[in-house]
Amino acid sequence: MIGYVTLGTNDLEGNAPFYDALAKEMGVGRMMDFDTFIAWGEWGGGAGVALTKPYDGNTATVGNGTMVALEAKDPDQVKRLYDIAMANGGSDEGAPGPRGEPDENGNTFYATYFRDRDGNKLNAFCMVQG
Repeated sequence: MIGYVTLGTNDLEGNAPFYDALAKEMGVGRMMDFDTFIAWGEWGGGAGVALTKPYDGNTATVGNGTMVALEAKDPDQVKRLYDIAMANGGSDEGAPGPRGEPDENGNTFYATYFRDRDGNKLNAFCMVQG
């Protein structure tokens, strides 16, 4: 149902490498690239992520309670995405690891949380059996 999620930025050129690196790890690249807007993903694939300078010309601000979750294929990729975020100017909001108790089927939510250079909050997650 979701095609892409857009986050505001005050420094599109400076923040783009952060998302380029995350997208590369997830096997996608830029699917749209304009002076004020870049979207990462794959046409016909899952939901993408975009950065944009606000259309109204005002300063981009971070939404309190807003977060973009990136679905990883396994815990190793969750860790790689966290490492990539930290190496590209991101800030830590929660190291990779299990969150909560396993559900009735033994599945555990495994996640990490980080922010981009503008302060937008992201999460990388997967479900692990065991």
